[in-house]
Amino acid sequence: MSIALAACPPSRPTAGAMGDRFMWITPDRVLYAGLLGAPATRSLGSLSVYVAQQGGIRIRLPGGAWADATVAVVPPHMPHEVEAEVRQINVLQLEPETVDTAALPVWLRAAGPVEAPRFAERVRHQQRDIARRGPELDLAAMDFDTLFFDAPLARRPMDARIGRIVDAIKRDPAAARSAEDCARSVHLSFSRFLHLFKQEAGMPFRSFRTWKRARSLLHHVNRPANLAHVAQDTGYPDSTHFSHSIRQVYGLKPKDIFAGSRHLAIYGPAPWPA
Repeated sequence: MSIALAACPPSRPTAGAMGDRFMWITPDRVLYAGLLGAPATRSLGSLSVYVAQQGGIRIRLPGGAWADATVAVVPPHMPHEVEAEVRQINVLQLEPETVDTAALPVWLRAAGPVEAPRFAERVRHQQRDIARRGPELDLAAMDFDTLFFDAPLARRPMDARIGRIVDAIKRDPAAARSAEDCARSVHLSFSRFLHLFKQEAGMPFRSFRTWKRARSLLHHVNRPANLAHVAQDTGYPDSTHFSHSIRQVYGLKPKDIFAGSRHLAIYGPAPWPA
């Protein structure tokens, strides 16, 4: 299946044409096609699917040995290490609060290497098509799930009160928003709010807020920036907290993420004015 319509203009200027390194970001999905970076333990808040662009990959989950794969699935917040035969990789990230885990294809509910050769070829095909035709495409008009999974993935049902808090954090992950304030805003006791949030969103409130803040960094990584300013813009109290938190999530220091993303094209809406 080839993209018939098309990628929205970049959220901010990028160096040169899209080329073979790009990131398509939507509020609930990411396709990253680029450098994997040095092997390191990472712990992403998304349901993450790694697909080798060429050759194979190796993955190691907590307490396990390295395993060879073409496609590997990692549940949200599971620490893992990934290596690739070639320097570049494709990674799809699905925000867990938006998908009904029980309704996912069986292989997407796994952890580690999976047998999904048709999916792997589909991802590679779409990645090459986007890389080749990037500027002429309108990804804003495309449905991410249909492009890669044939149809929209079933959405996770959610209590409306928790849904309002989830949407508010996603709209502005940098906001200083405490669980106590959120509980009051939806007329729940603090303990009831924390319990219901974890049940409905699939992760604790603090983990959710931390992940959304780290995820928002993706919109910045391809432009020259003062990291202290980026830390402030993304809601971190100081540069030390920023560096520690980002390294825990992505396995890399912010400066190394920015250094490896200079030629990365970013397609998708910015979460705040540039």
